[in-house]
Amino acid sequence: MRKFAFALLVLVPAVLFMAGKKPKKSIDNPQEKHLRNLRQLTFGGDNAEAYFSPDGKWLTFQSNKGIPCDQIFAMNVKAASKDSLYKPLQISNGDGRTTCSYFMPDGKHILFASTHIGGKLCPPSPNLRQGGKYLWPVYDSYDIFMADLKGNIVKQLTNQPGYDAEAVLSPKGDKILFTSTRSGDLELWTMNLDGSNPKQITFGLGYDGGAFFSADGSKIVFRASRPQTEEEIKDYKDLLAQGLVAPTNMEIYTCNADGSNLKQITKLGKANWAPFFSPSGKKIIFSSNHASQRGYDFQLYTVNAEDGTRLEQITFESIFNSFPMFSPDGKKLVFCSNRRNGGTRDTNVFIADWVE
Repeated sequence: MRKFAFALLVLVPAVLFMAGKKPKKSIDNPQEKHLRNLRQLTFGGDNAEAYFSPDGKWLTFQSNKGIPCDQIFAMNVKAASKDSLYKPLQISNGDGRTTCSYFMPDGKHILFASTHIGGKLCPPSPNLRQGGKYLWPVYDSYDIFMADLKGNIVKQLTNQPGYDAEAVLSPKGDKILFTSTRSGDLELWTMNLDGSNPKQITFGLGYDGGAFFSADGSKIVFRASRPQTEEEIKDYKDLLAQGLVAPTNMEIYTCNADGSNLKQITKLGKANWAPFFSPSGKKIIFSSNHASQRGYDFQLYTVNAEDGTRLEQITFESIFNSFPMFSPDGKKLVFCSNRRNGGTRDTNVFIADWVE
């Protein structure tokens, strides 16, 4: 009888959730002093890489909720904040696997990478634990596309052999920044908005990716692995030849928009990734497990963008917080976390007011 009563207590919040009811109060954590009025925007599945539209009213993100593998969606921030039953718009066509979406300057078109040219089914997942390592797949069937908000693909922007993904846009509205293997390694490239004039801007051996421009478009921040020893270099090249990378040793780097003035910002060890400039350009927010005792405990941190000093922890709840992005006006922070997921493996999108 007690078990049944407990089950009823558990089911009450579930019923409210299904009815679209959300708590009137925000879900702030007192330790997270820079985050206020925290709201959960997605509920269930793996939801990641949520990035603002130029006017800050929309987010584009990837999700696998109820579908075989990730597809691209767009949500209205205000509507999603009020209603847990809000249904985002699907932008990608449902074929293949997609990743890394970003709004174009007009706010009416979205960049994303997709494997659908290579086949309608989700690409087969390789062994991501071989050799006892945690691995990411780098599908060579990814190309970059642009679609409207109705899901119509209006242009294919890349068609070179190899991996082309992780595309973002300069705030100046003149360049697309992306990661590609077309030169034989995972390097950063830029191209015009129509896909013309591709130009390689990083050249160091290792995985250069997850890049973003500063608010004024003058600088780039990104994550990079830099294998040093013969064994590390061999392991990196062998995995890349299989379409795999081991993202367990990465640091944060910056450079000018043309790739000059390359600078390593963090020297924390382990995995430091998903960086984004603060609106002022003076700080970088990123995800890191450098302080983890178990390996998998990613929290958000900020550092000075110039020299990596003044490290400050931003999040303290759950063991995964990543993909932070400031709104264009700097008033809000969106990020993805597996907090409040009821003990599942779900990762959801959260938004909060940013407090300096």
